[in-house]
Amino acid sequence: MAGEKRKNRRREKRGESKADPAGLGRGWTRSRHRCYFFRPMYKLHATAEGIVIESQGKYVLPSPALSWNSLFASADAAAMVAAALQNGRPAPAPTRPGAPLESQEIWAAGVTYFRSRTARMEESKDSGGGTFYDKVYKAERPEIFFKATPHRVAAPGEAVRIRQDSRWNVPEPELTLAINSAGRIFGYTVGNDMSSRDIEGENPLYLPQAKLYHKSAAIGPCLLIADPLPATTEISIEIRRGGAGVFAGRTALSEIKRTFTDLATYLFRENSFPHGSYLMTGTGVVPPDEFTLRSGDEIRITIAPIGTLINSVA
Repeated sequence: MAGEKRKNRRREKRGESKADPAGLGRGWTRSRHRCYFFRPMYKLHATAEGIVIESQGKYVLPSPALSWNSLFASADAAAMVAAALQNGRPAPAPTRPGAPLESQEIWAAGVTYFRSRTARMEESKDSGGGTFYDKVYKAERPEIFFKATPHRVAAPGEAVRIRQDSRWNVPEPELTLAINSAGRIFGYTVGNDMSSRDIEGENPLYLPQAKLYHKSAAIGPCLLIADPLPATTEISIEIRRGGAGVFAGRTALSEIKRTFTDLATYLFRENSFPHGSYLMTGTGVVPPDEFTLRSGDEIRITIAPIGTLINSVA
């Protein structure tokens, strides 16, 4: 018992938690010899100087510099980051990080939570399109659509936009998968899938106009490279107007209907992503029907292991 306590104290000094021999919680992995090792988590921040790696409370600017394209092309991004940490210099904590992408497209999955199904059916009831969303929620094939090219993405702290020809606009807080060029999920970030509910509700075929426009997507504040997040992970959103909260909500990954592996598999089916891709995984938080965003609102989306993505509304 005393020996185990000493081992736990040494782990804590290295930034690790105590042993997790049963559950293999986040950060722990098992070798083929049934030994247990702590797999560190890395947060990667986009800065003007390059990618800054955050590990165990320290920030490092690697040399040679990492690129987002090389990370998304790597078969083992975590190993690439670990190697980069060996040759770098201390860096300050990023204060205004950019969006963590280079050539990566952003795609999105829809109607993956029951709350999303209900909201889509409600907004489309007058057009007769409500049954489409119930069917896709139950179907084996998920709804997957193109969301943004890199130049259309809002970085943390930048403004997202609402369409001028829309009267009903909402943010959609979503866990966003980082998928390498081989289709393997290796990391996570926070995503905001801006949506014009009245346009999509008028006719489901208008979805590209409701979803895909300039600054209709935001991701950040960093890219987390880690083992799969637990089902208890919460996604929360707060919308502030004039300094006061006007909406708040939360959900958990346990509420999603589909597995992330299935979503990534369908995205890569009959498609190619030489620079990898991001995939937003759908929302389980939808503001009430009477709510719409206004210019000047502040959107704060938090997923605890990753951080908080903050954007204003232009």
